Amino acid sequence: MYSEIGKTWQRVFHEKEGDISVRAIPLRKGPTIERLDKPSRLDRARMLGYKAKDGVVVVRVKVSRGGMRRQRPNSGRRPKHLGVLKMKSDEPVQGVAERRVGEKFPNLRLLGSYIFYKDGKHAWYECVLIDPQNPSICKDYNFRRVLGLN
Repeated sequence: MYSEIGKTWQRVFHEKEGDISVRAIPLRKGPTIERLDKPSRLDRARMLGYKAKDGVVVVRVKVSRGGMRRQRPNSGRRPKHLGVLKMKSDEPVQGVAERRVGEKFPNLRLLGSYIFYKDGKHAWYECVLIDPQNPSICKDYNFRRVLGLN
């Protein structure tokens, strides 16, 4: 059943591109880190270990895309050797999203993340987190194994 959800999601992306770009407008205007009631892509969230129970949290993160800029040096040198443009980040965008979620929610453990949407300026990732102190998580064998409590 979850594979059909994934196929439907891909079909919506390819066939109804205008529909999705209209729905992306509130994403751009929305907050950078937003906690969700349920995941937007249930198939991907289930692959990461999402369950609809207490102690499992889904968070959407907005991260800027594109290269970095460095401050232009004041002393004279050839434009080629300024080292201002074409600077790349050492960390992937998804890693940046996961790190920011970890900083925002230090008491939760990250199970994983997946891409939700991206445009020219931003990429949105949904991260699945669990609360290790929650009793329903402590009782669940699969989550205890992930946390290393066995």
